[in-house]
Amino acid sequence: MIDFHAVWECVTGQYVGDIVYSVHGPSHWRRVEQNGLLLASRTGADPIVVRLFALFHDSCRSNEGTDDGHGARGAAYATKLRGSLYDLDDASFAVLEEACIWHTDRDFSDHPTIGTCWDADRLDLGRVGMIPNPNFMSTTFGKEIAHCGSIQPFHGMLPESP
Repeated sequence: MIDFHAVWECVTGQYVGDIVYSVHGPSHWRRVEQNGLLLASRTGADPIVVRLFALFHDSCRSNEGTDDGHGARGAAYATKLRGSLYDLDDASFAVLEEACIWHTDRDFSDHPTIGTCWDADRLDLGRVGMIPNPNFMSTTFGKEIAHCGSIQPFHGMLPESP
């Protein structure tokens, strides 16, 4: 069992951006987590990996603009904490690494968990004034939500927070 509260506290504690107002910071991570858990309820994604992705994917950004390599830095940070703050089997960790490393540089994934992670992130583009495009979603459910133009109508389907 992963103590997500402890992982959350550690990762937010090292975040160099503005904790409250960053478009890539902790409030974004929480929305990605919620989006991901909603998507996982229909995509078959691993909810543990989805939750860890939400936390690590932007955790090591150095700025709010173009930040090449931030996903790889987030994956490296996840590697550093693995085994001490949380544990994940090798196969699941490989999925988490790939999802983090490539979340801004690849368009799609047919892997249910990676696709869910990327869609969860892209469904939060409203924070920067963009409407998610269904053509850039990996999952059928992600496309359905993006076609709607907002995730708001789907909030009643959110699973209870673990």
